[in-house]
Amino acid sequence: MKITNVKTIRANRFFFVQVETDEGIVGLGEGGAFGALDAVGAHVEYLKGYLIGKDPLDIEHHWQVMFRGRFFRGAVVMAAISAIDIALWDIAGKYYHVPVYRLLGGPVRNKVRCYAHVFAKSDEELVEKCRLRITQGFTAVGHLSPFLDEPLSLPYEKTHVHNMIESYNRVKLMRETVGNDVDLCIEMHRRMSPGEAVQLINKLDEFNPLFVEDPIPPGNNEAMAEIKRQSRIPIATGERLHTIYDFEDLLDHRACHYVRTSITTCGGITGARKIAAMAEAKMCQIIPHNPLTPVATAASLQICACVENLLINEFPDPEAKLLRSDAHKKDLVKSYYNPVNGYISIPTSEGIGIELADGIEKQFAAESVSSASRLNSDGSVRDQ
Repeated sequence: MKITNVKTIRANRFFFVQVETDEGIVGLGEGGAFGALDAVGAHVEYLKGYLIGKDPLDIEHHWQVMFRGRFFRGAVVMAAISAIDIALWDIAGKYYHVPVYRLLGGPVRNKVRCYAHVFAKSDEELVEKCRLRITQGFTAVGHLSPFLDEPLSLPYEKTHVHNMIESYNRVKLMRETVGNDVDLCIEMHRRMSPGEAVQLINKLDEFNPLFVEDPIPPGNNEAMAEIKRQSRIPIATGERLHTIYDFEDLLDHRACHYVRTSITTCGGITGARKIAAMAEAKMCQIIPHNPLTPVATAASLQICACVENLLINEFPDPEAKLLRSDAHKKDLVKSYYNPVNGYISIPTSEGIGIELADGIEKQFAAESVSSASRLNSDGSVRDQ
């Protein structure tokens, strides 16, 4: 079997790759995380020259060539590798007539616990959406911001004391809304300094969150490790890291309790499996990061099925609307996985078990996400 074509597909704000073979088997992958997707596509085209004519089942060798054979890495390069890698594993599963996780050692669980997203611009919306997720059967809710999801266009101007008190009261409201039968996954979205983060995290201890995610911007594992040492709540981070070496450094610094692996930017299924193994050796669990489409969810489930050190899986709502469209994420695919009582049964379909809807690149034009940054009231940049 030989690769005959590598096709890139832009649909709305998402990026897909289809790898075609001379035996008619087509593999599907997703890459990136909203930004710079045209650049991701250009790098896929660059790698296409190497892939054409190769055996798609030589996945590890292709991963090594793509990962090590170029001067530079970073988000764009790793997103391209991730999309191709997922597509190659999809081909392998279809070729051997098994789900991908069967080729990775087989399942260690029969279902995967998921947490649902909650986005809110007011306390009233926060309560309403938390209650909705409970009625949908979820036992964990995430992307819960103690600062709310305020627009980037709104200048930030709050005193430290107001920020602390409002954030504390909002997490208290979350806990009162969901009770003790639902876990809270608190998303700080890199908005704090180390000192602020330690103060707020320890104030929230009484509400027993499952974890606090990304309290500070990425890039300084020493600072994150100091937060972890002083925190009484487990710390999760890693969604903006890209290579096995980035994650090795994070783990060597003991800078988190839980590792966030982005399967669409950390090297695909191959990269995520390597990172999970490194984390297991440090007695650290993984929480796959996934803000994308049902394709990324399907790929992520293959890892979730076969790694022992899984805590919980992020689940983006298939009913979420597409950017500048009345359509939904679920309209990008022919079928998709949906949790029942907070769990998704591990897939039984060949490959990653999902297909794009016909003609989505024509039906859903490529959209770009704003590159704007939020500003403080004095005009300086604020992380959000």
